[in-house]
Amino acid sequence: MGMHDMHGMTDQTVTHQMAHSQSKTTSDGMGSMAHMGNMKRRFWVALIAAVPVFILSPFMGLNLPFQTTFPGSDWLVLGLSSFLYFYGGQPFLSGTKQELKDRNPAMMTLIAMGISVAYIYSLYAFIMNHFIASSAPVMDFFWELASLIVIMLLGHWIEMNAVMNAGNVLEKMAALLPGTAHVVAEAGTVSDIAVAELKEGQTVLVRAGEKIPADGQVLSGESAVNEALVTGESKAIVKTTGDQVIGGAVNGDGSLTVKVTGTGETGYLAQVANLVSQAQAEKSKAETMADRVSRWLFYAAVSVGVIAFFIWLGIAGLNTALTRMVTVLVIACPHALGLAIPLVVARSTSLAAANGLLIRNRQAVEAVKKIDVILMDKTGTLTAGVFQVNHVVSFENSLSQPAVLRLFAGLEQASSHPLATGILTAAKNQNLDIPTAKSVTTIPGVGLKGTLDGREYQIVTAQFLTTHQIAFDRKRFSELAGQGSTVSFLVTEDQVVGLVAQGDKLKPDSKRLVSELTKRGLKPVMLTGDNEPAAQKVAAQLGQIEVQANLKPADKAAVVQQFQADGHHVMMVGDGINDAPSLARADVGVAIGAGTDVAIDSADVVLVKSEPQDILKFLSLGRATTRKMVQNLWWGAGYNVVAIPLAAGVLAGIGFVLSPAIGAVVMSLSTVVVAINAMTLHL
Repeated sequence: MGMHDMHGMTDQTVTHQMAHSQSKTTSDGMGSMAHMGNMKRRFWVALIAAVPVFILSPFMGLNLPFQTTFPGSDWLVLGLSSFLYFYGGQPFLSGTKQELKDRNPAMMTLIAMGISVAYIYSLYAFIMNHFIASSAPVMDFFWELASLIVIMLLGHWIEMNAVMNAGNVLEKMAALLPGTAHVVAEAGTVSDIAVAELKEGQTVLVRAGEKIPADGQVLSGESAVNEALVTGESKAIVKTTGDQVIGGAVNGDGSLTVKVTGTGETGYLAQVANLVSQAQAEKSKAETMADRVSRWLFYAAVSVGVIAFFIWLGIAGLNTALTRMVTVLVIACPHALGLAIPLVVARSTSLAAANGLLIRNRQAVEAVKKIDVILMDKTGTLTAGVFQVNHVVSFENSLSQPAVLRLFAGLEQASSHPLATGILTAAKNQNLDIPTAKSVTTIPGVGLKGTLDGREYQIVTAQFLTTHQIAFDRKRFSELAGQGSTVSFLVTEDQVVGLVAQGDKLKPDSKRLVSELTKRGLKPVMLTGDNEPAAQKVAAQLGQIEVQANLKPADKAAVVQQFQADGHHVMMVGDGINDAPSLARADVGVAIGAGTDVAIDSADVVLVKSEPQDILKFLSLGRATTRKMVQNLWWGAGYNVVAIPLAAGVLAGIGFVLSPAIGAVVMSLSTVVVAINAMTLHL
């Protein structure tokens, strides 16, 4: 987290930020998907309507073995096809309206062009075949219209469902909550109420073996709590007075009395649900790539179709010219392209969830291939964030070391920062009488200040002292910092009266992570609000990593901007709270952990298990996913590169013209290849 960057940040603040983020995403990020309605229902209704069309109408002019007709069947086909066009095609027609309004024809426009041309030309064919007796039979495209609509609806449903499935892995945690909670009244009596009726501030009793009903803080008791199904952490964690617990975790052998701090919208599970909801609203950059491909196909098809029409008009007359143009425009809307990205997204999202990765913004997946710099926060990301006080020093004769620690603890009582936790633990271990500070406020990026025993005190960093020209024992500071300790100073009336030095330790996999990033040609950089000597001590343990220390949250964001200005593509990895500006600024923001005190709305990806090694999994998955997307786009669109000119008749001079039937067969094979290729994605 760095040095006291987020003192005073509450879960309510996190929840408010998430709500704001979700509101903005919902209003701005949905695009044409906002008009989709119930895609699942639309798909099934369209499929039911399409089956008779498949049976009763010819396949691009060919009668398949299972196809049949009866008197009036052609009218039934006309009616069902009209229903399919206006009902099943509605999302694409609406999306096209928005794309054309934005002067940016893309996937929706390409699909709408294909189904509209197929429907309108089929109406023309129906009229010619039934009401113009002297005309030669005109082939219709009702079969192709039905198949296009059904497959395109399926593609969009798969894509929307993919994100839902990613969330389901975590949403299942909601079922872990017990139905009732044991509420402790002020008189000490215990009564059971429904978990849904719990309110923040209430006290609940969690007996041995029970599930914790809501997020909260332990008031009394000690027990090993299993949070594996909530955070992915497999080992039981001992919880005692002052510790935070998460709703849905399973209590061990002891009983805990817990003050509820998060229910409903403010609880961990609710935050995860918000996260999933936001993920549904995101439109990935890879889809934009597909849209770009679709846009060029649209322009190419229209141009080639119009040219073919006029050339064939002079050679073979209106009917042939019209058939050539329509074939080009219909073939230009490939089934495979509509499934190319959704199938890969579905597979990738499933793999991510299985590996403890919650992809909030799928744009991050494609951005991975360009990343060359990995910025990582120190505390809580590379280090465990569990501080222990190893030195307490007094610089004032009237203050003993315990008195200095007592003042530190009095100011830190309201904070959940790891440094504060270390100080409070040390004070409690010495059985100190911790006073309650008044008017405690945060000094952003530095520490905090408040009033104790009638005097105002500040907890600050060495950088703060240097900036404000306050004298301090630099030799002692350098000695402690050189040992890898984080040093906090106690100041009153511009005089340093004491210091506390605390040590942290690396996470087990951090050194291996840095080594692996270097092997992959990526530049690892450690960002921290800590002092330079302490940061360098940690860097020496990690190996080949650049260090930037004494950073405030705004400074970290500036570092991200500077790397980007130098032409680098940056991934920022942090705890998601004090790193929020830099997480949002980076090309890819990754939050370590998903606990109640983490503002995950700033990140693109959340590492649910809080393991640094999962960064490597995400990098590998991102590259593999992008590779599959590109392959599928080539399969989906590459078919058109060949099919469109052939459908237009460029080889007619040597007696070869691509018939609609053959085009449809090749198109179907392309779809199968795309589906198989997507399923071969693995981590």
